Amino acid sequence: MSSIPFKNIIKAFDLENIYCAENVLSMEIDTSDINRPGLQFAGFFDYFDYHRIQVIGKSEMEYLKQQQPDAREKNLNEYFKHDIPCAIISRDMQIPEYIMHYAKKYKRPILRSRLSTTTLIDRLVGYLDSQLAPKITKHGVLLDIYGVGMFLMGESGIGKSETALELIKRGHRLVADDAVEIKKVAEHRLIGESPELIKHFMELRGIGIIDIKAMYGVGAVINNKPLDLAIQLEFWDSNKEYDRLGLVDEYTEILGAKVPKIVVPVRPGRNLAIIVEVAARNWRLKKLGYNAAQVIDDRLKALIQTNENNNGGG
Repeated sequence: MSSIPFKNIIKAFDLENIYCAENVLSMEIDTSDINRPGLQFAGFFDYFDYHRIQVIGKSEMEYLKQQQPDAREKNLNEYFKHDIPCAIISRDMQIPEYIMHYAKKYKRPILRSRLSTTTLIDRLVGYLDSQLAPKITKHGVLLDIYGVGMFLMGESGIGKSETALELIKRGHRLVADDAVEIKKVAEHRLIGESPELIKHFMELRGIGIIDIKAMYGVGAVINNKPLDLAIQLEFWDSNKEYDRLGLVDEYTEILGAKVPKIVVPVRPGRNLAIIVEVAARNWRLKKLGYNAAQVIDDRLKALIQTNENNNGGG
């Protein structure tokens, strides 16, 4: 199961350390679910998932303030007795002594954020979902072509990087070259990005390593992109029958998600950059409901039907 060091969350959200237990920096978080402890402060602990990060907002604070002291002490004692990873106080609110007392008694970390409760929870869930998502590193090149995430695949030396460089020169953007880190952030949604070590860099045989951001500017790179379409580059095989119509959809499976795939044969004289651009435009048209191959097929069927009717009538 994936996990993320708690210290990374503190840094990412610039959380103020009010009180941290000794082991908080070595703690790992393995769920993106968040809990607001309103029910627990009211004394209801059935189904309390104390393994989640706890976010205490203004509503919870006001409820505690209005509670009878005996009930408040009892509920807070029971709440902090559970092994919660931490409690984050939103809105930069002052923290009452009755909360700090039980946090210190059971050594539960207390942190504070300047964000509103809703914003804090929304950003926390998004961040944790991304960080805890299943991931894999694949060989290839990921580009943003007309807003479409194009994943170029193929064996080494087939021309993926050279094709990508030509596309960057045409105004498209590089996400990652050679190694692409792919995360499954939803059931059918994959996000690709570059490993930090090689971010914005590209290898060209005969030249070496080049920095795309330094060479073409910040507009030539992008940090991440969904994988919308995979292009499988392979050396031309004269004995193989390649798809010439595009009526049959092919897919490649990554982390259990299906990504549409096009096989493009490579041989001297073929302009791969233009082919990739056309593939991106055609994919966008298909998403809008227009399939050129289907239109031709429908016309052909209509023509055949018309001829059959005419012959039958003769």
